[in-house]
Amino acid sequence: MARRQLRFRRRRTSNRVLALSGILFILALTIAPPVKHYFTQRAQISALKSQLSADNSALQKARQELLLWQDPEYIKTQARERLHFVLPGERQYIVTEGENLGSQQNTTTIASSLTDGQPWYARLIASISETGN
Repeated sequence: MARRQLRFRRRRTSNRVLALSGILFILALTIAPPVKHYFTQRAQISALKSQLSADNSALQKARQELLLWQDPEYIKTQARERLHFVLPGERQYIVTEGENLGSQQNTTTIASSLTDGQPWYARLIASISETGN
């Protein structure tokens, strides 16, 4: 008789473990979607906060630039630099490089050997095959 009681207790404890694990599984399934939504919303909130701080810094830069453009001296210097304006009686000199840009050879031997009438894929294949040599 003692053996039957031990077997009965073993079944009873295994049934309890099974019932407890089933309840925990159902509880996990019930709680999982709200937890997932919580973390996604927290990520969205942090992304929006970083975007808000970036927008605020851009707004501050734009306000500072607006204050600069309200100064007549700043407008004069920008007109001189960007549009090459001069005041009456002044002479403007634009200094260029001493080298002639047209005399520089920017083409390679591969590019000079290809003809312009070929389709792009033929030029590509010829370029690859000549590069491998």
